[in-house]
Amino acid sequence: MSNNFTTTPDIVSYGIGRQMGDQLASDPFEGINAQAVAAGVIDSLEGTESPVSQEAFAKAFEEINEIMQAKQAELAKVAGVEGEEFLAANAQKDGVFVTDSGLQYEIIIAGEGALPTADSVVSTHYHGTLIDGTVFDSSVERGQPAEFPVNRVIAGWTEALQIMPQGSKWRLYVPQELAYGSQGSGAKIAPFSALIFDVELLNIIS
Repeated sequence: MSNNFTTTPDIVSYGIGRQMGDQLASDPFEGINAQAVAAGVIDSLEGTESPVSQEAFAKAFEEINEIMQAKQAELAKVAGVEGEEFLAANAQKDGVFVTDSGLQYEIIIAGEGALPTADSVVSTHYHGTLIDGTVFDSSVERGQPAEFPVNRVIAGWTEALQIMPQGSKWRLYVPQELAYGSQGSGAKIAPFSALIFDVELLNIIS
């Protein structure tokens, strides 16, 4: 397929299609057919009658949804068990502190600045992974610190930041109940996933 999109309408058209594709790619179902997706878009824009009835689509969509829910439930079960086993072993390691809530942390750099409060806005650099090392989010990789209120992030972060002096860099091991719990987050973080973050508290903004 030609990709010589040089006119303004062509560029915008491709960009819209790309956004749709990115959205589908971020949460795909098994067997997704890119050609069928493109055909559906083309038929809609050209006013062509759909070769697929609403009844057939609804039935097939329900079947795919059931398959995806079953797969997600299995992934969640595995993630929950693996997370508990990982945290139980990790808690026994030298240099790992465990709070009453179950949050675990290691002090990489011990800062000596002020402590944020729940109402503070802070600037941090962070690198977040699953327990298998898969990166799901990283301000370090983006090269741009993140600013946010301490009380507007996951519970594990809110707790840690209030005992982390400015200038500190800690590694957080966050149990699923202090992270995204049964909901998970997007396609990368399954429900009941324990998470690991390297967090550097750069500044207390307010």
